[in-house]
Order: sequence, then structure tokens, then C-alpha cells
Amino acid sequence: MDDKMRVGIIGVGNISPAYIEGCRRFDVLEVTACADLDETRARKIAADYAIPRALSVNDLLRDPDIDIVINLTVPDAHADVSVRALQAGKHVYSEKPLATTLEDGRRILDAAEAAGRRVGCAPDTFLFAPHQTARKLVDDGLIGKPIAAVGFFASHGPESWHPNPDFFYAPGAGPMFDMGPYYVTCLVNLLGAVVRVSGTAHAALPHRTANDGRAIPVGVPTHYAGTLEFASGAVATLITSFDVWGHHLPTMELYGEKGTLTLPDPNGYEPREVRAYIPGEYDWEAMPFVHADKWKRGIGVADMAYAILESRPHRASGELAFHVLEVMTALETAMHRGAYVQIERQPMQPAPMPVNFGEHEADVAV
Repeated sequence: MDDKMRVGIIGVGNISPAYIEGCRRFDVLEVTACADLDETRARKIAADYAIPRALSVNDLLRDPDIDIVINLTVPDAHADVSVRALQAGKHVYSEKPLATTLEDGRRILDAAEAAGRRVGCAPDTFLFAPHQTARKLVDDGLIGKPIAAVGFFASHGPESWHPNPDFFYAPGAGPMFDMGPYYVTCLVNLLGAVVRVSGTAHAALPHRTANDGRAIPVGVPTHYAGTLEFASGAVATLITSFDVWGHHLPTMELYGEKGTLTLPDPNGYEPREVRAYIPGEYDWEAMPFVHADKWKRGIGVADMAYAILESRPHRASGELAFHVLEVMTALETAMHRGAYVQIERQPMQPAPMPVNFGEHEADVAV
């Protein structure tokens, strides 16, 4: 494909190298500029990764040569930066979550509609080979009708390794808003839309201690336990926690009428196997992947770029991200109300990726 979409990145923090390198795997994307409130850091990233231009945020938004803005700012800034980019005539792909409130999520989608531009949002890990393999196995009926699923993320928080951990304990983060998007998005990919949730949550400690000894105030729950009910009839149990030192919980499992699938970390880390247990057929055997296991963050941006050029829906869409945001917000609402919460907006299940999809291919058709 000769057409390219030129990309500008706003926010060059810890995750930006993964996007830079991931986007460069696709011929349709050309990373041409980056920006950050810390302009010195933007210049360093541009130099380190051979990005042609380091700009101010305002200059990047005004640049007529940029087609897509990748918004990698902190969660509290997602909505304002995305809306400004859309109003400047750019398509936007945001790091998760789409926004920290439903009101801001709606504001982003409304701005996209008004501008006639696309919104995409992380995570795009559900497009990687393991979770696409699981999707095909489910669609092909390997485990029969899905009945239930579990998703567990449990650690003792990011302050032991992250260089700037404070925002993880601020509104819009915590284990649900930070890690929940991976799990909820992958579950929606497998099971379709969520219709109702219940759950509870709490914060175990009033503060956390950073590596430099600073006390980080905790402004969000740090342990969530929720139940998600899907339109398909399946029920999922979801736990996300920053309060667990160690565990033997499965990362994700899917239970059907005929058998079980165990799935890898939806954040894309190792091991990257899908195993099936079907009585009399598979005894926890690894399933061959349906397409190349090459992808990193950036496949969602590339799919959106191809979709723009081909006039078709993209998979890691703003509508999907808003649904995930509504589910996570509903878990907090359920905690406060002690009652079930209905999910109002239910997107279409994302289309599966083509079987045998390969690196640099333009054929990412629905």
C-alpha cells in the first residue's frame, strides 16, 4: 500500500518506545513527530528513536502534516488532549483508559463525530495472536457455548519498579482503571458486550512508599472484585488488585459446555500460550496460533489507519473503549450502591483478525 498515515505522539513517557517501535512494524504508519510538556524529554526521545521532529504540544496539534495523534499522556489528561486533537482535525488513538469519567468519554466521542474523525484506544493486545487464536477457537465452537470466565490481575503495586508511580494511585488509575482495560477488552472480544455488573472494592492502605522513600497518597480502591454479565449469557469473575504479594491464580480462563481454554496475560506478556482441555480430545494442549505472533502495541493504530483508508470500521474503537470505561465505572458504582448496575451502551463485538495475517500486510479486512 502506497498510502501512509503520518503519526504524531503526544506524551513520551515510559510506554512511548513500545508505540514507536510497534508502529514502525506497519508500512501504513510513519512516526514523524513527538511532543511532551517536558520539551527536553521530547527532544531526547526524538533523538534516541530517530523521529524527525520534536515539537511543542501546540505546534504538533497545529501541524497540517500529521494525520493521527497518539495520545500517551497521563489518564487525567486523556480527554482534554484527545478533544483538542480532534478539534484540530486529527484522528486520535489514545492510551487506555479512554477517559477517567463517562462524561469525558462522551465528550471525546462527540468531538470525533462533530469533526468527522476516528477515535481508537488501547489496549490493542486483544488483536495479538494468542487472543485472536482464542477468539477463533470460541467462534468455531471448540469449547461449546461459553458459560463463564475468570480474569485475575494481582500484584503489590507498581511503586517498586515504575519511575513515576504516583498517578497509579490517583483517580483514573488504580488496579481497575490501569489493568482492567486489558481484561475487560479481551473478555468483550471473546464474549461480546457486557449488560450488567456487580462488585465491591476497597483500599487496604492510606499510602504507598515509592522507591525514593516518598509517601504516595492512595486516592482510589486498590482491590476490586467484580462480576460481569454478558448479553450472550456468560458470566465472568474479575479481580484486579495492588494488594497481593503472591498468588497461584490463573490469568484468564474461559469455561464452555464442552471444555476449557486457559488464556495468556491480556497485557501481552509471556508465556503466550492458549491451552485447551476438552475431555477425550485435548489434555491442556497448546493450540497453534491462527496468525503470526509478531505484534506489539501499534497494531490497533495500524488497523485504524487501514480502516480509514479502506472506509471500514476499526477494531480497537472509541465505542469499544467507552464500553470498557462504562463497565469499570459501573464496578465502582456497584461498590457504593451495593447493587447491580446496568450497562447502557453496548458496541458490536470487534471483528476477528484475518487468519494468517502477516507483518506489514495491508489486508486487515473485516
